[in-house]
Formats: sequence, C-alpha cells, structure tokens
Amino acid sequence: MAGSDGIQPYESALDAIPGAHPYPRSSRYHDAEIGVHVTEDGTEVRYTKRRLLPPLDAQETEEHTVRDGERPDLLAQRYFGDPGQWWQIADANPALDPRELTDEAGRVVDVPLPGGFPQGGRRA
Repeated sequence: MAGSDGIQPYESALDAIPGAHPYPRSSRYHDAEIGVHVTEDGTEVRYTKRRLLPPLDAQETEEHTVRDGERPDLLAQRYFGDPGQWWQIADANPALDPRELTDEAGRVVDVPLPGGFPQGGRRA
C-alpha cells in the first residue's frame, strides 16, 4: 500500500515485481540468492543466502603497496572509478575487517583486474 506521499514502501515495491532483487547491480550481494523462511505463523522472512567467493589466481589480480592515509574506498575509486566497489578489494584479500587492508603502510594487497570476479569492476 502506498503511503500518503504516493510512494510504496520498499518491501511492498519488491513484492510487486516478480523476480526483483533487493540489491543494486553495484552491490556485492546483487547475485546472491535470496532465501525465504516461513515462520510458524506463516510469515515469510526474506534473507540473503551466504555468498561464496570463487578463488582468484595471481593472473586475475595486481599488487598494490599501501601508502599512509589510504583506505579501501580510496583504492576502489583509484582502480575502479567507484569508491563503493571497495568490497572487490576486500574479497580478493583474506581480511575479516576491510580496514585491516590499509591500516599499515607498506602492506601489499591484491586488487582484482576487470573480470577477475564474476562481477569485476572496471578501471577508470
């Protein structure tokens, strides 16, 4: 049901479009499968299923040596032209917290080349 401003709530808008995906194409979750859990009272709860990463080989990445003041979003802007693509760099490196990637100057991180991941970024 639309609100007083005539705009449908986000969840309702998604339900109205069969097959609609809740994440934009630039999101790391865009290709993730959406699951539906039905509670005992019949309520459907949608969730994003686990996202597994394909392995990258050395030919699909290039190395970047971190300098003082760099952050994952700044690297993504430099390499992909979009700071929101920081997650591609995080996915290419074994770090639980993306801040670990750039918290120490001199650290070498892998940056995926275009097409390195199924949703690989493009260089600016």
